Amino acid sequence: MNGFNLLEITLRDILDVINPLREDWNVRFHIIRELRAVVESIESLRGATVEPFGSFASNLFTRWGDLDISIELPNGSYISSPGKKHKQSLLGDVLKALRSKGGWHKLQFISNARVPILKFEGRENISCDISINNLGGQMKSKLLFWINEIDGRFRDLVLLVKEWAKAHNINDPKSGTLNSYTLTLLVVFHLQTLEPAILPPLREIYPGNMIDDLTGVRAVAEKRIEETCAVHINRIKSDKLRIINRSSLSELFISFLAKFFETCSRASVQGVSPYAGQWEDINSNMRWLPRTYALFVEDPFEQPVNTARTVGSNQLMKISEAARATHQLLVSSNHSRTSLIMNLVRPQISHFVTRTPVRHQATAQSMPRTPSNNYIRKGVGTHQNASRKQIPGQLQQQFQNRRVDNGRNGTIMNGQLQNTRVDNSRNGTMSEQDKASPSQRHVWRPARER
Repeated sequence: MNGFNLLEITLRDILDVINPLREDWNVRFHIIRELRAVVESIESLRGATVEPFGSFASNLFTRWGDLDISIELPNGSYISSPGKKHKQSLLGDVLKALRSKGGWHKLQFISNARVPILKFEGRENISCDISINNLGGQMKSKLLFWINEIDGRFRDLVLLVKEWAKAHNINDPKSGTLNSYTLTLLVVFHLQTLEPAILPPLREIYPGNMIDDLTGVRAVAEKRIEETCAVHINRIKSDKLRIINRSSLSELFISFLAKFFETCSRASVQGVSPYAGQWEDINSNMRWLPRTYALFVEDPFEQPVNTARTVGSNQLMKISEAARATHQLLVSSNHSRTSLIMNLVRPQISHFVTRTPVRHQATAQSMPRTPSNNYIRKGVGTHQNASRKQIPGQLQQQFQNRRVDNGRNGTIMNGQLQNTRVDNSRNGTMSEQDKASPSQRHVWRPARER
């Protein structure tokens, strides 16, 4: 077996391990349901709704991914945002209610953050972040979900890159490294700058600064953004003249690391613009001046915000070295399956990957939801009854607030959670049966067209 075939198989085995199972969806649904009950008990939040966003909503989360929650205040039909002090006060009320109810762990109120956040752990040690009226975060999640509809390799690569980054301790903004949103945008950027490109510049999906367009009547603003994206994505997907990039997952992962290293090397003079789909000179981009960051990755939906603003100069060197060393290993001729696994996943995850050389589903099903050494010591038989079957129908009725939509793998979006299912494939891309019928190829459309 040559090195590239070994890497391809190993990456697929890693995806088998880190892809969410039915039970991983269920436990997050249960946390959301419990939080709704807590919020309903708080007088200052009467009429508020609890809505997930982030990687869970965009279907870019792993089995151990965090859960982001926005508490939406009953502001009528118009978009509005309470002041920072009001948000701090409301999150303080939530903190008191969670402590009173019990069952929540590691409660931490980060009141002075750019966006005040309440952090805690819920069932199965799932980390949760609560914010107030985070409509921008919800819309960003939708856009990333729709981008995945262009090419399913995007999702695979995001999951693999996030796990690799955790293995090298460079996915922790609190320590001056990268947050998961930045890693996702770097994957977008990589797929935009390939020859031929897999993803377009994001201005071809939404030609504007989305955050500035979230004004006025909420339903109207959301619909305008959603319909604009739908038109452009459908146009891109139906373009018969578009040259298809047929790179394998292993080829994409290797080239990502090379691009990532180059991005770090250019960071002193150039930043990443997923909106334009190219590097841009910092000194000639007035939006980015004065340059005070070690790395600049512009948020394409909230320009000119730098999503990599927490990265320090010393940590950038660590990030760059991780990309260089892993790339060197992957292109060498003397790597083994063991050396690949040790480099690409965390030690507590590698324990499971090494047991799945032929990707047996039963092995993946038996893994704990939290990759802690404590779980490993307990053994892997705890969740033998887990499966990748469809989410039970009763769960489809539990999330009937606005902005919950059907989508592949049960993603939370517009409307009601309908026809929710967890993809049985190892990587979340469409099966041959899905490809057979246009009606089965889910592309988001406005509700009136469904």
